[in-house]
Amino acid sequence: MSLNFTPMAQKEIKLLEQQISRLSNTGFDLEAWKKYTIIVLARIFGSNDEKIRQVEQLESEFSSWSLRDASGNKSYEERTKKLAKEILTAAIDEIKVFGISEDSPDNQDKNLEDILNIILDELKGSQVKQLKTILSSRRSKAEKSRKIKELLEGIGEYGAYAILTNMLMHPEMGKLTEKA
Repeated sequence: MSLNFTPMAQKEIKLLEQQISRLSNTGFDLEAWKKYTIIVLARIFGSNDEKIRQVEQLESEFSSWSLRDASGNKSYEERTKKLAKEILTAAIDEIKVFGISEDSPDNQDKNLEDILNIILDELKGSQVKQLKTILSSRRSKAEKSRKIKELLEGIGEYGAYAILTNMLMHPEMGKLTEKA
């Protein structure tokens, strides 16, 4: 049985496989490899993914691979490279089993930021301060809801309609309604 992957998943897997193959390059530079790998992993899985933390923790025992080679400490280099390979193999396996989520944590953060900007665009400065106060208070959910309704009444019917209309026009809303 052969699994079919989306073209995007195939590209991501190929990128990770290239990073694995770079581990055996002569003149290998761990720090440069880590920076590139972190960029790729963040793009695929989001910047808060555990695999990124693991790559960041990969360390060379001495300041350079050539110094380590000269000192006869090849085994440390090989252990580091083996661990790096395992991290990327796990990433590839994750893509093969679960696919790539279009809703990475970074995308979710951006969508929330978009929604917040839609709301803030319709509020005056004093209303923004009032909203922040309400949301950060220790009041019950019901009390916060009541206060937010009062705030929305203050911006008027057309302001509330503008907020709701712009939220519904957000590109992600179209995707959500297609799934429903």
